[in-house]
Amino acid sequence: MKKRAVLCLMAALGLAALLADAEGVRQSVSEALSLCAGTVIPSQFLFLAATSLLVMLGVGEVLAPRLEFLMWPLFRVDGAGAAALLLGLVGGYPIGARTTAELYREGLLRTDEAERLLAFCNTANPAFLISVLGVGVFGSVRTGIWLWLIHILSALLTGILFRRGAVRRRGSRRRITARAVPFSQAVVQSVRRALDSILGICAFVVVFYVLARPLRGLPGLAGAAAVGFVELFSVIPQLTANRAGFVLASLLAGWGGVSVLCQTLAVLADSGLSTRNCIVGKAIQAGIAGGLALLAAGYVIG
Repeated sequence: MKKRAVLCLMAALGLAALLADAEGVRQSVSEALSLCAGTVIPSQFLFLAATSLLVMLGVGEVLAPRLEFLMWPLFRVDGAGAAALLLGLVGGYPIGARTTAELYREGLLRTDEAERLLAFCNTANPAFLISVLGVGVFGSVRTGIWLWLIHILSALLTGILFRRGAVRRRGSRRRITARAVPFSQAVVQSVRRALDSILGICAFVVVFYVLARPLRGLPGLAGAAAVGFVELFSVIPQLTANRAGFVLASLLAGWGGVSVLCQTLAVLADSGLSTRNCIVGKAIQAGIAGGLALLAAGYVIG
């Protein structure tokens, strides 16, 4: 009861702070909606629809026998999990987690495999890393490609770390050899799911963009780190085009921000999967990505 009272008090204080700066909040919400309209929706909506369509049409079953020789030895995950890993690397947050949940619902992944996969399949897309960070912040496609390569390597290394203790249990997984869903129905359902997902993503971007607003006044790298910890898109104007900025950009991209974590939790809400590995995995990936960027910064930035 005491804990609930404290939470209610914090919520009331937050509401009071919003009302006290209503004009600033209005402006931040407007900026966040412009960000969603100009960047988030164009970069994510079609990917969300396409990944959902692929899963419904059976991409997991197609990849499972072909990539089993890689997925199980490296990550202790069935070959079907390659769909979530590959689509997450291409599509960005939170497509990897969303695809994992759909594969789990289809019976192509066991609970332990799906939860293990969640630790490293949820990644930033190459367009954000190369175009938005590389070109937009550092003025260099080459720098963006390095950020992307470090991001991929840090995700894969995180997956390898999470494979410990896994035991293979044969014969416990349901295999679907053919899809009963007609193509036209699959298209309609995938677009509807994509719409639901993009609305949730944009809602979290708006909320955390506003919450990160007071942090933008903090000076230097500390301010950029605080903003990026909360909301990844908001940190872009505060990053500096030097070695320190390169390391921080890599670390924050690996973490994804509290906003991305909430988007991930939202897409997993009705899956029945534990979200612990999502949070721990992103923290580990952030540390690895920051360390790799620190090693490479002298060569990349010069």
